[in-house]
Amino acid sequence: MIPPIPYRAVVYVKDVKNITGKEDQAARRLLKQIKKQLGKAPQEFVTMQDFCLVTGIPEEVVLPFLKY
Repeated sequence: MIPPIPYRAVVYVKDVKNITGKEDQAARRLLKQIKKQLGKAPQEFVTMQDFCLVTGIPEEVVLPFLKY
């Protein structure tokens, strides 16, 4: 059996809320803006690298929020 990966690669609304302190709607808007800025389709995921690139928050800061 393969052990689970310790961190998720994808950033969800709940993660944005925890990282930034934004409310639900503001977190959704931010993810939508990130997708638009990067030219992603609505059904595509936002990765940790995408989130960090657009927001300017270092990966070391975001990573602990993405534990399973």
